[in-house]
Amino acid sequence: MGSRPTDAWITRNFPAIFYTHVAMTTTTQTVSRPLKNKTLAASLALIGGCFGWHRLYLHGWSDAWAWAHAIPTALGFWGVDRVLTYGQDDKLSWLLLPLLGFSIAVACLTGLLYALQTPEKWNGTYNPEADPDASAGQTHWLTIFVIILSLMVGTIAFMAGIAFSFQRFFEYQVELGLQISQ
Repeated sequence: MGSRPTDAWITRNFPAIFYTHVAMTTTTQTVSRPLKNKTLAASLALIGGCFGWHRLYLHGWSDAWAWAHAIPTALGFWGVDRVLTYGQDDKLSWLLLPLLGFSIAVACLTGLLYALQTPEKWNGTYNPEADPDASAGQTHWLTIFVIILSLMVGTIAFMAGIAFSFQRFFEYQVELGLQISQ
């Protein structure tokens, strides 16, 4: 098993915006634990939120909700595969494809909620041992950029999911109406 990287190595290789330490004292030793960074959590929600990356970062590998994010996303990708394989007339893809859009939209909404939290609320929730104004909860220009991208990507994914499912539903209704009238 590898050794833990030293603080000097971490400070050299990662910007302070992503990795901040806090010393927690216990009765026997001082343990250094990295603070959870608001910008990184919002970025992870934007980039891989539909797979639960932000929850893995904030709550660890044993978080069941993080793993549950992948289920509707995988079903949505299966819907994309069915559209590419069988065409747009595949009725199962009408149900599955919007799941991908909604998963992406929910992940972007989560990224927005993370990015818009005040430093006091962020540090109180995810870094309770840190100062309420610790740098891990501060809003930076990268945080603002993540907010803008989350709004754009989330809106596009949500609207595309709604448009695809409604379009296919109404086309199906027209086809049924034509069959009945003949």
